[in-house]
Amino acid sequence: MTFGTFEVYDDIPHERGVYCNRSLNLRSIKAIGYDMDYTLVHYNVEAWEGRAYEHIKLRLLQEGWPVEELTFEPDRVIRGLVLDLKLGNVVKANRFGYIWRAVHGTETLPYSEMRRAYTRTLVDLSDRSRWVFLNTFFSISAAVMYCQLVELLDRGLLPEVMGYGDLYWRVQEVLDAAHIEGELKAEIMATPERYVERDPKMPATLKDQRRAGKKVVLITNSGFEYSDFMLSYTIDPYLEDGRTWRDLFDVAVVAARKPSFFSGSSPIFEVVSEDGLLEPWFGSIEEGRIYYGGHAAAIEECLGMSGDEILYVGDHLFSDVNITKSVLRWRTALVLREMEKELRAIDAAHDGQQQIERLMYEKVKIEDDFNCARLAIQRADNGGKPVEGFADLDEEQLQTRLSEYRNRLVELDQQLAPLVRDDGAKFNQTWGHLMRTGNDKSHLTRQVERYADIYTSRVSNLKRYTPFMFYRASRGSVPHDPATA
Repeated sequence: MTFGTFEVYDDIPHERGVYCNRSLNLRSIKAIGYDMDYTLVHYNVEAWEGRAYEHIKLRLLQEGWPVEELTFEPDRVIRGLVLDLKLGNVVKANRFGYIWRAVHGTETLPYSEMRRAYTRTLVDLSDRSRWVFLNTFFSISAAVMYCQLVELLDRGLLPEVMGYGDLYWRVQEVLDAAHIEGELKAEIMATPERYVERDPKMPATLKDQRRAGKKVVLITNSGFEYSDFMLSYTIDPYLEDGRTWRDLFDVAVVAARKPSFFSGSSPIFEVVSEDGLLEPWFGSIEEGRIYYGGHAAAIEECLGMSGDEILYVGDHLFSDVNITKSVLRWRTALVLREMEKELRAIDAAHDGQQQIERLMYEKVKIEDDFNCARLAIQRADNGGKPVEGFADLDEEQLQTRLSEYRNRLVELDQQLAPLVRDDGAKFNQTWGHLMRTGNDKSHLTRQVERYADIYTSRVSNLKRYTPFMFYRASRGSVPHDPATA
């Protein structure tokens, strides 16, 4: 963890750190709520989303779509990208919404073509008719299929007449149907070792939080049968004395229907049997029970807490951290599993980054000399005051200098081009780093900054910091801060 310029907690690997946007004192947190999928339970993304992709493909084949030759390509998209349903592109935008890179189908758009398409266009996530933000791992399978189908649509090979937007929603409908009918989750439950990555320190983290006097709450969109199976698989083997995952949660809510759970008032049912039998529940909910549906106000009433007394931990930028922050004013923690790969890629790119910085420093100096030489020529032609450093040169000498500067700038650009192209390639060849767009922050980073008080790669990272940790935000940087070595 970095605080100011000081490295603390030297025993914590960089990729297992907890990073703070807004200072958060866990001693003032009385309850911690958790999402399940990709938060408490982490999946092998390539395996899980690969099966989801195959379910989409199978259903489209049954409808006569020519998708026999398509295969799952997990590196084609990453979380934080945005689908442009108007033009059929996948784009990566910076924090201001300016588009930095775009892919149509499976081909990266040349810069000139991207510029023509987006010179006057900013990504606006509030326009959901055009922009779809890939803010969870569950977006990956549908997005990969969408990219591949865009090419088939352009070639006129799809059996239905539709636009790019219609195509995306059709893919999403097919994926949703697989989830609703339980086919996908049944496969996961049949062979969980293929799809689930257990973390022995995760249950210990929850135990520490309960011992510290905090209420621990489960709020998941998954149904009871699946939640019970997954939590039994990932938690129970690491508990003693026959305890189960239910002993770690003061209240558990399944089939929560987030994000409406945090702002609505859906009816509440209690799970009253091992096979998931439900009974309507009236009045205040109680600790030690498992509920189906309901709403956040009932959780607050049960715990006798609200607002910044509650921390909610999830992986979905909208359904988990955005709405809990904006509607309930709960504190928020975002799980970004990719941070581990991201930080390893940044470490691996350190030498290349230093080269880029050195060459860019020289380029800025040469550009300044070039501009001063041009100004000197301009002033000489119009009888102006000589430019400092160029006063002793006649026009021919100035032109020679211009040519030298121009040649050196070309050389620098040739050296920079492969370095810039490869920067971030260890995270993803096409899209670069997760949290950056070139030298700027990515649109994903902007959302993380706005809605997540803290973020980390996995729940168990919280264990080393203890349930009493005061996470302090580093001093924010601004462009006019003095440069540091």
